[in-house]
Amino acid sequence: MTRKKTLLTPLLMASAAALVLSGCSAADGSPSTGSGEPQTGGTLKVLSNGDIDHLDPQLIAYVPTNSLIRSISRSILGYEASNDETERSQLVGDLATAVPEPEDDGLTYTITLRDGASWDAPDGAREMVSGDVARGIERICNPYIGAALGGYFTSLIKGMAEYCDGFSAVAPEVEPMKEYIESNDISGIETPDDKTVIFRLVEPASDFTSMLSLATANPAPIEALDHLPDSPEFRNSFVSSGPYRVAEHKPDVKLTLERNPSWNADSDPLRKAYVDAIEMTMGSEVDAAMQQLQAGSADMLFDLQPSPANIQQLTAMGDEKFSTLENGGIDQFLWFNTKTDNNDSALQKVEVRQALQYAIDKSAVVQVMGGEEIATVTNGIFGPGINGHKAYSLYGDGDGKADPEKAKELLAEAGVENLTLKFPYRNLGSQPDIAQTVQASLEAAGITVELFPVPPTDYYANFMTNRENASGGAWDIALVGWSPDWVGGAARSVFQPQFSFDGTPQAYNYVDYNNDEANDLAAQALAAGSPEEAAGLWHEVDQTVMNDSPIVSIAAKKKANYHSERVQNFAIYALSQNGDWTNVWLNK
Repeated sequence: MTRKKTLLTPLLMASAAALVLSGCSAADGSPSTGSGEPQTGGTLKVLSNGDIDHLDPQLIAYVPTNSLIRSISRSILGYEASNDETERSQLVGDLATAVPEPEDDGLTYTITLRDGASWDAPDGAREMVSGDVARGIERICNPYIGAALGGYFTSLIKGMAEYCDGFSAVAPEVEPMKEYIESNDISGIETPDDKTVIFRLVEPASDFTSMLSLATANPAPIEALDHLPDSPEFRNSFVSSGPYRVAEHKPDVKLTLERNPSWNADSDPLRKAYVDAIEMTMGSEVDAAMQQLQAGSADMLFDLQPSPANIQQLTAMGDEKFSTLENGGIDQFLWFNTKTDNNDSALQKVEVRQALQYAIDKSAVVQVMGGEEIATVTNGIFGPGINGHKAYSLYGDGDGKADPEKAKELLAEAGVENLTLKFPYRNLGSQPDIAQTVQASLEAAGITVELFPVPPTDYYANFMTNRENASGGAWDIALVGWSPDWVGGAARSVFQPQFSFDGTPQAYNYVDYNNDEANDLAAQALAAGSPEEAAGLWHEVDQTVMNDSPIVSIAAKKKANYHSERVQNFAIYALSQNGDWTNVWLNK
């Protein structure tokens, strides 16, 4: 869930979304990247329903916005755009010359910046230096507006929690915030020269390098301190470091990028910048947008993706411009409210929650979501593509078919009868149909379900994250979704925000779920010496959590993409789950 948070990750932020990671295939099973020699020039036309969440790299939490940020801002580490799932999930240097190796028993990482990378500063191109990296991290905990993904860094970099505590006491105004950043340092970030940055951590973290691929950690120029974060003034004077810069942004209407004259192609191993300009038009609906792409009057989608009906048609036609990829998220899972005393506190009994695992017809939900072409049954907390995901099932044979008689049997053994469950749902898209499918499953097991709609804009922001709604019994079961925040080794970004509780309430751990054994296993996974070792430990975390049955994991949905005929080299940028704006070219 977009969250902290909004830590961002609830799938709500991305109707489109979720991260990552696995296979991308066209309708006939092969990627469609186009052919021929690369061409420069032209304007890439992108259609969107809504606007970006932020233009300030430190603040973004919306998966599609990563397409924009990659175009205008350099990251410390990054990913090659590729239709090979392994290649596009492999960390590589962006500003850094290489992915750093852990030192000092995993507590220290040292990066070296490339030569030639520049800011498009008001007075001309200016070399990016190590102090810019430190400034970007320092901006994360500004008291004006929090960075959705900043918590990962605050808890991990030595001295950052103390730095942020001090920053929280500063007036959320331009001059006091600028003075604080220029007068204080994070003790765990050292910049011994203009090319070297040393990060010191409070504990080993095998995923720290993945965090350095996030825009949240992007360097910030000194000019970023002259305005409130992501304010209109900040956006109007944004200093680019990528191959493009903002030419025009009319909120909720249009965003246009033009070439950045200060960008040095020789310093950038990840972006070719073939097109001259990128123009994003907002306010489009799916069907109209698809018609424009098929007619050639537009090229790519931003926060839109083909509907189930579109997918059925494109698949039947074998249209090679359509492709899907697994993203590591769980699009649909069902939380049990263990805070409520509804039904004589029945949901506080693990035996009752385990019984309900057998009642949900997951395969029926998959059909509602568009069928097996686009969705798949899940049984754990990690989706396909996450390091630690493994197909298994603690309840049933894993095919997702409901077993209402088994559910009835276990409920009887638990001494529970006449369950009546309050079930809110988002009144958006296919959510009503999915909720009704789950309702039918539960009623087949003898459970009464009281469905009620919640406006989609209120569902996460005001209903689910309102802790009084859980403790007061406003709901008993609820469908949500979650997407990891980075690629591959992203299990931390699924587990910590949702399934770990240290006494401080977290927005998306709705019932303060916690298991000390799972926490210990997670700590071991983060300190693991190899991805393989970490994967095994995260799988144990998954099993340990699911044994408590705090949720029913139901289904993961693939990200669907489509592009126009003239788009060539449509290769996936993992963090945006879409074709990379900075590497496509256009047939004219």
